[in-house]
Amino acid sequence: MAIDPQQLRTCLGHFATGVTVVSCAVGDTLHGATVNAFTAVSLDPPLVLVSLDRASKAARLLPGRPFTVNVLAEEQRHLALRFAGRQETPTPSPRWQPAPGPLAPALHGSLATFFCSPWANHDGGDHVLFLGRVEHAAQLPDAQPLIFYRSAFHCGAL
Repeated sequence: MAIDPQQLRTCLGHFATGVTVVSCAVGDTLHGATVNAFTAVSLDPPLVLVSLDRASKAARLLPGRPFTVNVLAEEQRHLALRFAGRQETPTPSPRWQPAPGPLAPALHGSLATFFCSPWANHDGGDHVLFLGRVEHAAQLPDAQPLIFYRSAFHCGAL
């Protein structure tokens, strides 16, 4: 018995997640995509996973490239919308901070940042699963998270 894709999507939307922007550099051009499918995989070696729609530009750019997972703070909602292609009003250009070594730059002010080297890509149906080896991580001590729940962004006062 096949499940209705819209029913599955609605049901999955009841799982609250953090909001990230996955960023990479292609030459001198910085790219980012809003992603809520992010998870820790392993502490030894230190691995994280992001799941990207196979048809997305980000899924075409990421293979073999370092990437950074930027966990967004509540005041970065405009960046989530911008990198999802749903910018509501004109906003200032994102502020980027350099990465250590040859890794991908990060968004300034993110709640947590995981600088990754490419580890592996796997078929995930209509998505591609990208595993990255965390080479460096940083966090802000007192910021609150941006949460995605039931197809909407929420401030995550904890």
